[in-house]
Amino acid sequence: MLNNNPHIYLISDSTGETVSIVARSVYARFENINFKESRWALIRSNKQIDNIIKIVEENPGMILYTMINKRLEKYLQKKCMEISINAHPILDSTIAALKEGFEIKTKNEQVPGKQHSLSDDYFERIEALQYAIANDDGQVMQQNKADIILFGVSRTSKTPTSIYLANKGIKVANIPFVLNQEPNLSNVSENSLVIGLFASPERLQQIRTSRLKSLKENNKTEYINIELLEKEVMDAKKICLKNKWVTIDVTKKSIEEIAATVLEYYKIFKRRNNDK
Repeated sequence: MLNNNPHIYLISDSTGETVSIVARSVYARFENINFKESRWALIRSNKQIDNIIKIVEENPGMILYTMINKRLEKYLQKKCMEISINAHPILDSTIAALKEGFEIKTKNEQVPGKQHSLSDDYFERIEALQYAIANDDGQVMQQNKADIILFGVSRTSKTPTSIYLANKGIKVANIPFVLNQEPNLSNVSENSLVIGLFASPERLQQIRTSRLKSLKENNKTEYINIELLEKEVMDAKKICLKNKWVTIDVTKKSIEEIAATVLEYYKIFKRRNNDK
């Protein structure tokens, strides 16, 4: 039976990050479908599962889960069968493919949330996050130590992209361009990849207008003047061209897409530096 508003229940005995990411990726494959989502993380007991099952029974849907604890997984499957609800382990098919393809085995003892353990990688991500915050919006602190510097006019997703990349352990600073003001580029190192982020003036006007409304600012301002926006974008592009920086048009891109494009440029940048 066709259901344009299916209810998806996401369950994990860890942080729930993995099942959430996979679910969002899957949702994107469907058009004109409005998935309703409920999430539970850090499941540690049968009682927690019982409470979830009661909710699912009242409003049936499908359960997607990641469960390292086999005892809890078995109990979850048992309770789902009792109410005729499908519970799908989202990683099992991939794990099975790896085991079969490479003839390898998983560890006998699995620990929930191991991918989030306090490893060197974890502390690198924390350091990168602290760096992104300290070097946000042109704050000249340690821009010469940046892996990547994002340059662009206001509302081109510089800060959220910096934070997103920081979660991958990459140190990102960002420098804003303000019309009729010379940007401070004195701390830009040749060891840092500088990328210009741009959007169409019309899109910037739309985003900035929305921003002003959220701040309850109703007075007319040059901040959203389309002619000034056109000049602002053009002048910022000239600086990028002068310095031979690559640019990305973010007009129709999500943060994830911007970050993915930045990472591809960064791979090329590192490869060229290593070849010198």
